[in-house]
Amino acid sequence: MQYIKPLELKGKFDRNETVIVVDIREHYELDICKFRALHIPMETVTDRISELDHSAEVVVVCKTGRRAEAVTNLLIKEHNFKNVKVLEGGIIGWIEQVDSHLETY
Repeated sequence: MQYIKPLELKGKFDRNETVIVVDIREHYELDICKFRALHIPMETVTDRISELDHSAEVVVVCKTGRRAEAVTNLLIKEHNFKNVKVLEGGIIGWIEQVDSHLETY
């Protein structure tokens, strides 16, 4: 499984690189802390798989990275994604390393 550090992802954003960031957190979590990403709650990933481009770089985000690991594994093993990564530390890691203005929970 591959991981991407928050600062690496920020660099991709800053360089306007094409990366699909998928936030798999629940709606109530987004109400607390929004992140620049496509929101697909974890339980709906399989139903909404057509919204993701197999040829693009995909980064999966949750609160700490645990749920993102499970979804990344699903995308690789069951849906043949080749370039999918977990945001290391999840949104908490992003807040700690990139954007401390976001609310933690």
